Parts: sequence; C-alpha cells; structure tokens
Amino acid sequence: MLLSGRLMLRSLSLASLPATPSLQEIASNHPTGVAKVVLKKGKTQLFKDGSPMVYSGAIDRVIGRPPPTTGDIVLVADGTEKPIGWGFYNSTSMFRVRLMQQEEETTLDPSCALNAEKLLETRIAAAAELRKNLGIPSTRTNAYRLVNSEGDRLSGLIVDIFGDLAVIASSAAWVQIYQHQIMDCLSRLNNIKQISWRPTVEILKEEGLDLSDLKKPDLIIPQTRVKVMENGISYWISLDGQKTGFYADQRENRCFLSTISEGRRVLDICCYTGGFALNAASGGALDVIGVDSSSPALELAKENVALNGLDSQRISFLREDATEFMKAAVSRNESWDIVILDPPKLAPRKKVLKSASGMYRNLNYLAMQLTKRGGLLMTCSCSGAMTQSGLFLRILQGAASMAGRKITVVRQAGAACDHPIDPAYPEGAYLTNILLRVL
Repeated sequence: MLLSGRLMLRSLSLASLPATPSLQEIASNHPTGVAKVVLKKGKTQLFKDGSPMVYSGAIDRVIGRPPPTTGDIVLVADGTEKPIGWGFYNSTSMFRVRLMQQEEETTLDPSCALNAEKLLETRIAAAAELRKNLGIPSTRTNAYRLVNSEGDRLSGLIVDIFGDLAVIASSAAWVQIYQHQIMDCLSRLNNIKQISWRPTVEILKEEGLDLSDLKKPDLIIPQTRVKVMENGISYWISLDGQKTGFYADQRENRCFLSTISEGRRVLDICCYTGGFALNAASGGALDVIGVDSSSPALELAKENVALNGLDSQRISFLREDATEFMKAAVSRNESWDIVILDPPKLAPRKKVLKSASGMYRNLNYLAMQLTKRGGLLMTCSCSGAMTQSGLFLRILQGAASMAGRKITVVRQAGAACDHPIDPAYPEGAYLTNILLRVL
C-alpha cells in the first residue's frame, strides 16, 4: 500500500512538470520562421545516426517561402516532414546542411535549439573542458587544437591555440557568417588574449562565398610570429605559415620519436620548421638532418635550434627538393638509422588519389633505400582521401617491393588526442603515421 502511494505521488509530480517543447514547436514560435529540408526516402537513417553533412543528393524538397539562403538555420526532416534535427543551410555547396543538433538533443537541452549563439557557447565550452581533462594546456605544452570541426560537433570550424593566441581556420559559410559570435565565445576563455581569423579560401569558394565581399573581423595581432612550447620543446611559429602555422596533430608522434632517437642518425624529409628533427635531437640523436624546400620554414627551424640550446653541429637543415635530395643520397649510398617522411597533402580530393598514390609510392621507395637495414622509417600521409581509402599500407608494400626491401609495421597512429573524430563522420580522419622496420 505504501509503495503504491509513492508511485502515485511520483506519477503526479511527473505529470505536473511542464512538457519539453518539440523541435517543431520551437520552430513554429521562431520570430522569422524556419524552413524545412525534407530528406528522400531511405536517406534519413544516416543522419539520425549522427552524420552531420546533409548532401544535396539526399534532399527531396525544401519547404519554406521565401526559400532559405546560405547561413540560415533550417530544420532537417524525414519523409513525413517530422524534424530529426536542425542545422545551417547552404544554397550552393554540395553539403546543403551541416546538421548541428538532433531532435533528441533538443529535448534534453532546448536552450540550444535553433540558437546559433547558445550552441557555439555550449560546444566551445565543451571542447575546452575536454582538452582540460586531457591535460592540455600544461606547463610543457601550450600549442594544441581547441576545436576540431566535426570531432567537436562544429563542422567547418578549426581553432588552434598557441599560448594566448587563438587561430581560427574557417572552411564553412556558416562559420564566416557567425565569425563575430565565434570570436566572442573564444575571447571569454581565460587564456585567450588575441585572435587571428584565417579563412580557407579555396574551400569557401566551393561554399559559394566571395571573400572580397566579406568584412574582415577587427583583430589585434601585433606580431607575425609567436613562441610556443610542445612537450617541453620551444618553437617559433609563423602566423603566415601553412594552415594555422603549426601542425599540432603530430605532437604525440613527435614525442614518440624523441624516445627512440638516442644514439641514432636521423633524417627528417619535408621537415617544415623542424618538429621531428628537434625532437630527435632533444632525444639524444647523434646527428640530425632536416630537408625542406621552403626557405622561410627552414629559417624558423634554425632559430628553433638556438631557441632550445641544441648543438648546431648535431642538427642541420638543407633547402632542397625532397625527391632530388633522396635520389642524390641514394646514388651516394647514404643511409640513416631513422628516416621521417612527412610530405604535404598529396591527395586533397578522391579524384586525384590515383596520381597521389604513385607519388606516395615513389617517395617511400626512395626513403626505404635511405633507411639502414633493420632501421626505422616513420612515414606519414596527411591526405584524408588517402587515409580513408585504406590503401596506404598497400602502397608502402609496393614501395618496399620496388626497393627490394622487406617491411614490418611497428606502430600505427593518427592525430593527437586533441583532434577527436566523430565515428558518424569517419571522413574527419586524415592523418596516418606508420613506423616501419625496414630490412
């Protein structure tokens, strides 16, 4: 009797709670109205399962007059017109909607529903909390990724932190449109004092944006370079350099290299500003050579040697084309205990994967010939198309056959832990780092 009374009281108390409004109800009360993107039959489950990129071929029709324009918030609905979530619309891109929140999530947290500013505030705070839980930043590392696009559920937004500077890489129209709100959220983080905005021009053109028409945000960046620390090693990085200026994704792989370099001769091909080379030298390598074709990058690399008090007799840098250097070194029968090969993105699109495969094979063919028998080759691909194809190991095996060498895989890795990947969007995985023993 007592139990049934308690159950009755609980039922009454639950019944008295106000019902959480559905996404459709929230949209109905929106002051400017919300258009609805209706998916084709059989296409809904992919997006219910969490894929954030609603491509044009999955859309049956768009309901709303006037039709939505790029940057507008829209509902995404199944064939019965029942909303499954909401996101940002793009009238030009093959990715017509970047889905931001699902229906079930709006039930749990209606404050973010159809509210870009609140969503940004919530997601950026969650990203910062994740890095804090991962021990980043720390007294030894203040260069890291704060927001990793789909991995932090803000598709098209990258934020790298270098000390007290946030560098924002924008590759989606909605990110450009909400740039001031994004900057406001970042400026409220305790450690951020400066912000740099770096639109990814080629991708934004595909998003239908003419960047010449966009007002640039007001930024205060007195310097063109900044000093950071990663795993206890200091770096000067150029804010005019590639991507956001520094490749934080290789942090854990660079650290691993430092643990295996003692007493070894090391060659770092495509060394950029010396990340792997500096870690090898700091780890006790006998001799380190870094090779790159970029003079500005090598100037920074040399400054980084002095910055860390390393012996310039044990670490040096050469400005040469990677292929030409390796061919010449092979002709001289030179070899190293450890070779690192970290070329730039050779396959930016699937359509060039075949030609890129040949380039990867030829580069690794040369690198394997420069690796002492029984030595180690750390070889990388930062091309998402290559990583997602699953072909890289097969290409490496082909290179080994060409070189007359036998390889075994010692270690496989990707980007550092501050580069999370959404399993519902495996296309977010792009970096492959494989350590081979070469016999």
